[in-house]
Amino acid sequence: MVVGHLFLNKRVMANNKTGFTSSFGVIMAAAGSAVGLGNIWRFPYICGQYGGAACLFVYLLFVFLIGMVLLMTEFVIGRRSGFSPEKAFPALYPKRPSWKMVGLFGMFTCFLILAIYLVISGWTLGYFWESLTGTLASIADDGFKAHFDAFVASPWKPVVFLVIFLIFTLLVILGGVQKGIEKVSKLLMPILLVLVLLLCVRSLTLPGASKGLAYLFHPDFSLLTWDGILAILGQALFSLSVGMGAMIVYGSYIPRDSNILKNAMWITVCDVSIAVLAGIAIFPAVFAAGQNPADGPGLVYQVLPVVFNSLGTVGQVFAVLFFLLLVLAALTSAISLLETLTAWLADKGMKRKVAAVIITLIEVVLGIFVAYSFTGGPLSDITPGGKNFFDWANDLTGAYLPPIGALLTVIFFGWVMKKEDIYDELSNHGVLKISWFKVFYHILVRFVAPAALLVSLIASILT
Repeated sequence: MVVGHLFLNKRVMANNKTGFTSSFGVIMAAAGSAVGLGNIWRFPYICGQYGGAACLFVYLLFVFLIGMVLLMTEFVIGRRSGFSPEKAFPALYPKRPSWKMVGLFGMFTCFLILAIYLVISGWTLGYFWESLTGTLASIADDGFKAHFDAFVASPWKPVVFLVIFLIFTLLVILGGVQKGIEKVSKLLMPILLVLVLLLCVRSLTLPGASKGLAYLFHPDFSLLTWDGILAILGQALFSLSVGMGAMIVYGSYIPRDSNILKNAMWITVCDVSIAVLAGIAIFPAVFAAGQNPADGPGLVYQVLPVVFNSLGTVGQVFAVLFFLLLVLAALTSAISLLETLTAWLADKGMKRKVAAVIITLIEVVLGIFVAYSFTGGPLSDITPGGKNFFDWANDLTGAYLPPIGALLTVIFFGWVMKKEDIYDELSNHGVLKISWFKVFYHILVRFVAPAALLVSLIASILT
């Protein structure tokens, strides 16, 4: 065990890997990756549509019994190997170098997800600017759908805001792991928490706020359909950034004496907490303004601006804070995606800063292609199978690619990697007592998580 540990440390040093300086840095960076637009935008309306507290209960089961398990597997693979995904798998099982294809699959997934994420982040940055300048406040309540449609169809707005957002992301990556990612995450995550708490306080003081809380937390199991369960499982996987290689990269930066279980638990708690707080901030305000809480994807860009306008001057402050919150959440997730792809090229021998710039340029092209695929855009007529590029990429990255990546990863972890190596890594080379290892490894990793992922994939294909 000790010899293997020393060998791995030498390999990390040979790769000039700079890791996080502390467990707090690990938690803030990985929680930043996990906490994104999905927590603040997608989770609340899924919870509302599928039974409120009933949905929340199922979500908690999925996120802790499956999502957190997958998070730990990727952390172990990353820290044990010291590499990004393509090299991590064959490094841990040299007999079959073909396992690197799982890592490459994760990189492909990461490319697509980042392209979509940048487009939506660009919209969010654009709306933050419009809330700051008062543009949103000047729009009539029945004009927000047309405004959003015009915004996404604009030949320049989505692209300009996408590029600005990506430049901010690139600057963090160019700062390095410690002075860039870790330092910025330690700053942004507390700010994000303060913002969401401020929004919660204001939302809960509005007349009729109790209806919003009832909508979010009242259990209605009759609304908990099979489609809802699949949506909740997908949210649990996507919100923790598993199945795309990001947490393998972050795992390679985790200090050798850091407790992986505690890190994973804190990250999961942060992820769930922000999602629930976002629901508390959003739905009381929606009900107070008499709007439809089940508007789903249109909630952020078409419904909430109506809510903000109905609150007068205070509502404008509310709007600025809310869209700032979205921008920061998007930024922390985009950082992890860009870092994953940068680390991949850096592991191939490319200079880190050069790799970051190359990936950024590729993502600008992909992002423009996605942004221009909407109705009214220059590429909107390209619709193979009746879907534009955004829809195709969104379907692939939402229902198929991350679950496939997570399934292959957990199969490798549970059935290919040496159990002794896994135990050694989780116990910090015998320092920690891990009485829970048998349940984790023999039940959750080898059977429960793969079965859940397989069911999710089959159901996605059938529906």
